[in-house]
Amino acid sequence: MSERKQPLNIAMVGSGFIARAHSNAFHQAMHFFDTPFELRKKVLCGRTQSKLDAFAAQWGWEETALDWQSVVSRPDVDVVNIATPNALHAPIAIAAGQAGKIVFCEKPLALSVSEAEKMTQAVSGRPNLVWFNYRRVPAIAFAKRLIDEGRIGQVFHYRSHYFNQSGVDPAKGHTWRYRRDEAGSGAIGDLLSHSIDTARYLNGEITSLSAAAHTFIPGRNVDDAVMLLTKFSNGSMGTFEASRFGVGRRNGNGFEIYGSKGSLAFDLEDMNHLQFFDANDPPATHAWRNLLVTGPDHPYSTNFWKPGHLIGYEHTFIATLGDFLHALSKGQEFHPNFQDALQVQEIMESVHSSAVSGEWVQL
Repeated sequence: MSERKQPLNIAMVGSGFIARAHSNAFHQAMHFFDTPFELRKKVLCGRTQSKLDAFAAQWGWEETALDWQSVVSRPDVDVVNIATPNALHAPIAIAAGQAGKIVFCEKPLALSVSEAEKMTQAVSGRPNLVWFNYRRVPAIAFAKRLIDEGRIGQVFHYRSHYFNQSGVDPAKGHTWRYRRDEAGSGAIGDLLSHSIDTARYLNGEITSLSAAAHTFIPGRNVDDAVMLLTKFSNGSMGTFEASRFGVGRRNGNGFEIYGSKGSLAFDLEDMNHLQFFDANDPPATHAWRNLLVTGPDHPYSTNFWKPGHLIGYEHTFIATLGDFLHALSKGQEFHPNFQDALQVQEIMESVHSSAVSGEWVQL
């Protein structure tokens, strides 16, 4: 007889693009990760009943509700997952945290550091997760392993870019992502937040920065593009670029890391590959290696497909959830959590401050 699994009833607020990615993870995680939990898609919350009905039918949600306040405190809800516009993150997370729920939240965590601090306090002492899913790209997790093993030595330079072309579409300017009161910022929160989390994961803490931001379309009140120079606690220097006007790039999210013993390079548009240069090779064979990070002995190769069989964007959410459930079963702290996202929020606020003042900011 199979071992009975502990049910975890999930309520999700939101029914847009990212809610689909989360729903898929809730459906698939138990198929790829050995977990003592049974995930139940209990109730889906949103603003439009017809949209909720269609979404629930497609993704297997048991119930729908138009009022999230009535859902987050329900005794039959264990997990509250927030997949809404940014302005709703704080009220939902605070209410769910005060109700003693496990809370998952999309990035960026909040509209401000003040909000993020209140959210982090509200979930303190309870398991929580923020969907900085790119940490779970196998190639990025493998880069982390190589760095921790000392394979690239002392890091000198960290370069980051995140380009897409979504800002060029005039129709997008009327959506919530282009309104400061609903999004908090533009490219800074939408794109740079991911880049900052990845940089902290791979290269450690940023100690100071100088930033510039620009809005290309008159009348918009959020940044379309941002650039910054940084210094890290390990002594390395960094550059970051993020723009929703990177015409020709759909989701160009990548980094280059240059060290004393080797270097690494990655771009999400080729997400199954990691570029690796080993300076310890004989000079006659110095060359970049194009590593296909699908196993064997690669992160998540035992969870997904056989070596050489590619994975996609959706697997990063599945792996994030799978790792969270493992940590939950062991009573261990999971990362990235609200505290990690609060630190990203603090850096984002320093980016905005520096862009306005034109001065370096010490973190």
